[in-house]
Amino acid sequence: MKKIALLFLSVAIFTSVQLSAQIRKVPAEVTEAFKQKFPNADKVEWKDKLTNFQASFNSGGAAYTAEFTTKGEWKETMKKIDSYDALPKAVKDGFEKSKYTDWTKGSVYWIENDDNKNVYRIYIEKSAVQKLFLFFTKDGQLEKETPGV
Repeated sequence: MKKIALLFLSVAIFTSVQLSAQIRKVPAEVTEAFKQKFPNADKVEWKDKLTNFQASFNSGGAAYTAEFTTKGEWKETMKKIDSYDALPKAVKDGFEKSKYTDWTKGSVYWIENDDNKNVYRIYIEKSAVQKLFLFFTKDGQLEKETPGV
């Protein structure tokens, strides 16, 4: 029993060392691009997502997340919306007309991407295994659905 516990402890320590070793320094071109795009950002925290860098920050009293390539190219910005009720009427109407009205609503975000396509993302779940992200246009059109995390 002691050997099994020691084995699990060793694996846990090795895994945590490996994960922390993956963190790279944020390149200067990424931080400069961020400062140009979001000059009023504060409380900035960076995460290394391996293929890109993600900045979480506040601006104008709202919480945002922005993604940049390793070369400093902006990919998308997500703004957290306080609640489902704060969504535009057209988006709420679109959801209410969807087949998911009996699912439990969770977090809500407004997303702007580098294709200049703005969408609203609603996280919904029906059970521990039935979870989705729904993406709506500003006009309330359900654009796509993807598996939730």
